[in-house]
Amino acid sequence: RHHDNDCMKIALTFDDGPSALYTADILDYLKAEGVRATFFVVGSQARANPELLLREEREGHEIGNHSDSHAHFTHISESKIRQELDSCSDKIEALTGVRPTLFRPPYGDYNSKVITVVRDEGYEAVQWSIDSLDWKNRGVSDLVKRATNNVQPGDIILFHNDSEFIVEALPAILKHYQAQGYQMIPAKDILLTGETTIDVQGKQHPAAGT
Repeated sequence: RHHDNDCMKIALTFDDGPSALYTADILDYLKAEGVRATFFVVGSQARANPELLLREEREGHEIGNHSDSHAHFTHISESKIRQELDSCSDKIEALTGVRPTLFRPPYGDYNSKVITVVRDEGYEAVQWSIDSLDWKNRGVSDLVKRATNNVQPGDIILFHNDSEFIVEALPAILKHYQAQGYQMIPAKDILLTGETTIDVQGKQHPAAGT
């Protein structure tokens, strides 16, 4: 593991938002710590909470596509996949002026057909390497432990905008990463640093030699 600052980068990603419950608090913490994250946005949530989406973009966070209705992409037709991608990105672009280039499959549910269609539509599919399991709502200490255990440079960490303990746990999680010397950057920048490669399933792996 490298300890020079160039390699000490991880990406925090928050799925399923924007959430009227917790997204504003998440954004407050990230702003206070000067951290930029990636929000994988659901179109229906963006329509319900447009001011939160605008705030994410305004405060320098990356906005990714997480489908329009959080559908299981392996269970729907190719044309429905395209429609889900388009509707979500159209809404995000109409509000922020920026069209997403990253996509995360709802439920992490994908197969080669899904990845092929997603790439054909101009998106890079992004999974994660560390799952905080925050959606299981097991409490603050469990969430902090899962999010900080065995973190490696280049990791992409999965959180959710609407999990019960994310707001309480986030300050401790950020402090832990900072104490380890990690710089938190948007997922797009992790993907482009050459520290990770993506296989055909959309899974990240450390690139050879890093």
